[in-house]
Amino acid sequence: MQAMTRYGWLLLAAPLLGQSSYPRHNFTFGAGAGLPRGDLVAYFSDSPAIAVSYGYRFHPNFQLDLSLDTVFHAAGVKDYYQSALGTHRIRDYQFMVPMGARAVLPLAGGRFLFGGGGGGAYMRYSERLHQPSDYYQIDCPVCASRDGWGYYGLLNAAAFVDRAKHFRVGVTSKVYRGHTNGEALGGAPPLKTRDHWVHLYAEFGLSF
Repeated sequence: MQAMTRYGWLLLAAPLLGQSSYPRHNFTFGAGAGLPRGDLVAYFSDSPAIAVSYGYRFHPNFQLDLSLDTVFHAAGVKDYYQSALGTHRIRDYQFMVPMGARAVLPLAGGRFLFGGGGGGAYMRYSERLHQPSDYYQIDCPVCASRDGWGYYGLLNAAAFVDRAKHFRVGVTSKVYRGHTNGEALGGAPPLKTRDHWVHLYAEFGLSF
C-alpha cells in the first residue's frame, strides 16, 4: 500500500517537475512599423519602429511582459534650434511602454510558441534635439511633448532555432488604444486626442 501511495505521488508530481525545462527569462528585439489610426491618421504617418522587450515566464503557459516601443518621426517634424554651440536638428519620436501579461501555448515540445495578451500602456510623443556630443547635453526649450495612458493587446508566434531553446525568431502584432494630451506636435493640435496604433514586428529573441 505504501509503495502504491509513493508511486501515486510521483505520477502527480511528474507534470510539475516537467515544467522546470522551459526558459523563464526572455529578451526580444523587434524591428518593423508603427501604423497610426484613430484621430492620429490626420497628423501622423506610417513609420519605422523598434521594440525592446523582457518577459518573465513564471509558468509554462503564462508570462509577464515589459517593453519599450519606439516609432521614428511619425509626426514628420523637421525643425532646427539655434544655440550658442550651433544649429541642432529636432525630430519627433513616439514612445510606448506596454506593461502586461500573455498566455503562452507551447507546441512540439516547446519549440514553437504562440501567445496572446495585453495590459496597460504609457504613451509619450516628444520632439528631441540632436545632441552635439555624448558627453555634453543641452536643453531644448522649444521641443514639444504630449503623453497619456491607454491599453494594448498583442498576438505573437515564435520558433526556437537551436536545440537548447536559447535563440528564437518570430513575429508580433500589437494594437494600442488610449488618449494623449499636451502641446502641439507636428500637425497634432494642443488638445486631447483619441489614439490608436497598430505595430508589426519581426523579432529575434534570447531565452534562458
